[in-house]
Amino acid sequence: MTDTAPAPAPAPAPASAPKIAKPAVVIYTDGACKGNPGPGGWGAWLSCNGKEKELFGGEHGTTNNRMELLAVIRGLAALNRPCHVVV
Repeated sequence: MTDTAPAPAPAPAPASAPKIAKPAVVIYTDGACKGNPGPGGWGAWLSCNGKEKELFGGEHGTTNNRMELLAVIRGLAALNRPCHVVV
């Protein structure tokens, strides 16, 4: 008969970090183009806890769809920490 050692006790679960509420950010976006393709522009307005930020830009020889999507992309790229986002 062989002796077997008892199974080691499982390691305690690591203490979880306290949950920190993520800020809620609202982003309104728009893009437009004169002609398709043609000169176009995009804009994004971000709002969080009473603070606001405006972003905008434009390009020559672009399309309306590209400007619409670029507004959302630039708005999301402006976030510098994890957030709950409504676009």
